Parts: sequence; C-alpha cells; structure tokens
Amino acid sequence: MDISKLLNDVNNFVWGPIMLTLLVGTGVFLTIRLKFLPWRNLFYAISMITQRKEKHEGDISPFQSLMTALSATVGTGNIVGVATAMVLGGPGALVWMWVSAAFGLSTKYGESVLAVKYREVNSVGEMAGGPMYAMKHGIGGAFGGLMATLFALFAVFSSFGIGNMTQANSIAAAIHTSFGVSTTVTGAVITLFSLLILVRGIHSIGKVSSIVVPFMAVFYFIAAVIAIGLNFSAVPAGVAEIFRMAFSTDAVAGGVGGTIVASMLTSMRWGVARGVFSNEAGMGSAPIAAAAARTDHPSRQGYVNMTGTFFDTMIICMLTGLVIASSGALGQIDPATGKVVSGANLTILAFKSAFGEAAPIIVSISLALFAFSTILGWEYYGEKSLEYLVSSRAVIMAYRVVFSLITFVGATTTLEIVWNFSDTMNGLMSIPNLICLIWLSKDIANECFTYEEEVVEREKQGEEVEYEGFSTRAG
Repeated sequence: MDISKLLNDVNNFVWGPIMLTLLVGTGVFLTIRLKFLPWRNLFYAISMITQRKEKHEGDISPFQSLMTALSATVGTGNIVGVATAMVLGGPGALVWMWVSAAFGLSTKYGESVLAVKYREVNSVGEMAGGPMYAMKHGIGGAFGGLMATLFALFAVFSSFGIGNMTQANSIAAAIHTSFGVSTTVTGAVITLFSLLILVRGIHSIGKVSSIVVPFMAVFYFIAAVIAIGLNFSAVPAGVAEIFRMAFSTDAVAGGVGGTIVASMLTSMRWGVARGVFSNEAGMGSAPIAAAAARTDHPSRQGYVNMTGTFFDTMIICMLTGLVIASSGALGQIDPATGKVVSGANLTILAFKSAFGEAAPIIVSISLALFAFSTILGWEYYGEKSLEYLVSSRAVIMAYRVVFSLITFVGATTTLEIVWNFSDTMNGLMSIPNLICLIWLSKDIANECFTYEEEVVEREKQGEEVEYEGFSTRAG
C-alpha cells in the first residue's frame, strides 16, 4: 500500500467541497443568528484591540492575545497560498477568499466567545481554554467529552506538522534561495530562538508576538503598497479581471493571466479553501489564544480576536493578490519546467516587477517572519491541547523542548507524508469545532446580545464600561 498516496487521498477528502461548505455554511448561519452584529461592529472591534483590562483575569493583554493568534494565522498561506489559489482557481479566487473571510468573522467571534466563557484556571494559575473546554462544559456528557478529546488530539498532531515543520522548512528554503545559507545553519538558528522563547510559556510568546507580528505586517504592507503603486496603471484592469473571473462562466483569463483556466466553481473552491486555510476561522485554533486574554466579557475578546480574520485575509492576502494581479506575472510559464509559475516563485516574480532583484530578499524576509511567528503561535495551541489530555507539568515542559527541537528536523528534511498527515489533522480539528459552534450557538447569541445592550451601545456613546458579571471557573 502506498501510504503517501493514501494520505494524499484522505487529505483531499478532508479539505474537499463538503468540509469547505460546512466551514462557510457555519459562518453564514452564525452571521444571520447574530443579526450581522460581527459585521456591524467591525470598526468597534478594531477600536478594542489596544484597550487594556489589567485588573481582570487572564494571562496576557487582549492585544497580545490577538497578536499570538495572528502569529499563528499569518503565515506562508498569505504569500504562497494566495499565489497558489490564483493559479489553480484564477484571479477570481481572491473574491471568494474575501467572501469566506466575511462570514469567517462571525465564526471566529463565536469560537472566541465560547473559549473565554468556558475557560478554566489550571494548576499553575494560567488560563486553559479553547474549543475542548467549550465541548467539555458547554455540551457536556460523554459526547462532549469525546469531541473534546478528539479535538485536542488533532490539534497536538497538527502543531508538529502545519504549525512547526512545514513552517521551518519554508524558512530554510527561502533563506537558502535568497542568501545561500545552508538549511542546517538556518535550522539551528530557528531551534535556538524557539527554545529561548517557548520554554518560558505564554507570557514570553505574547510579548514576542506583540513585537514581531506588527513589525512583519507593517513591513509587508509597505512593500506591497509600493509594488501596487509602481504598477498602478495595471490595477484597474487587474481588479476588473478578478471580479469577472469570480462570477463568469468563461473559464479563460484575459490580460491578467491569459494561460489560466478556471471556472467560477473552481475559483470558489480554491478561494474558499485558501481563505479558510489562511485565517483558520472555524478550525478552533485561534480561540485557544483568546482564552488567555485579560478581559471583562467573553464577547469583548470575541470581537478583538475576530479582527484577526479581517487583517489576515481581507488585508494581507488581498495585498498579495493585488501585487500579483497588477504585475503581469500571473499565467507566466517557467521555461525551466514548462509549467505555470506558482507559489512563492509567483509572488517573487510579481514583486520583481516593482523591486527588481531585491524582490527575492523582500519576499524571503516576509516569509521567514510569517513562518517563524506561526511556529510560536502553534506551540501554544499544541501545548494547551496537550494540557487538556495530560495535566502533568513535566510533560508540558518536555513538549516545549521537543517542539523547539523538531523545528530543526523540519528545516533540514522534506517529509511529504508528514505534511499530508498534519494537514489532514488540521482539517479534522474543524469537525468537532463546527459541531460545537452550532450546538452552542444559543450561548454565543446570548453573550452577543447581552454585551450589545449593556456595553457596546454605551461605549459607542463615549462611556467607559467595566462589565463585572463574568468570572473564570476553577480547573
């Protein structure tokens, strides 16, 4: 039996149309159930990001919690995933990435609300929360316990693959291509930095993420805006082609990518798939970071964390897409392979239209920062999931060390079987999480409407409101 082929087939099924429909469908359901409040309060949510709640329970500030979540979601998907989606799904895939992100706001809000509402304080006084605790306390019984265990197992497996080795491999490959540094040296450096940060726990991860994530986002934002500006004459045609391909039955792209062939359904499939993969709305990973935040109400942190989907997909992914669409690089054939240029190579080619030979350096630095931040965020996700399964602090400390050391393996080895296996585990996390979101949608709605009535309306009028009716349960 060909294990690699079997895993690839399973992975294609897990990330197939049924799963993508469930992910987006849950977002549509919650958006309607919450009376579009996540959409209506988006700017309010952004204004909450830097608000401090020092006297309330939690390990890190709301801002650090969001940056930890963003550190895990803003990764290679924002550079490689967008390029891949535009090749396989045509430029119209960008529109469907936006659509999936719009409904993903409600999904991310809902799962973050449940994470804070049902979080616990563990044996060392730290917050422990996420979908597994919502399943345990919110759904309860044998069924809730089974789902919680499965989710935690899937998350631990995912942390080593999607959250670790694939990211380290991307960093090593990018640094080697642009600077000629051996993967062994890069792997050793990644491992050292990972050990220094991760063994100290969430406080260290939160502090580093609050510095690295804004820096890398601003760096990439500026580079992308400059590239778009230098190619601005091609932007209107590029945007027109993006929308035409998103809804047209004509399967052939025009000036933006003449060799790209993609139907509307194909654009939808790849746009939704890459969008969900990038912002992780519905997977249940980001709420684990939300549960660590100091906050006075589950809904407040729900709003803060849902902005991660906005920044990740609606800003960073869209910038990558516009750089590619305005560059003339989409649809070009690589003379060495005879195939259409895709992935990181397409993004580099697009940036070359504006920055010339400096493009590989810009993209490589961005890719390295994005990928390393993902390693930090996913360690925390894996750690908290393992903590749910095994309460021993010695095991948790061992996990931090082993996770750091595994980055070296990822940086220096290509293991396709590991990639497919961990990708499948990442997708399987979504199943119990989506069931939990629908099952506890009444809880989410009650928290949302209560907060809207007692806090949001007053804060929009300029009042400072401290909600006192929320407390965290003991573990």
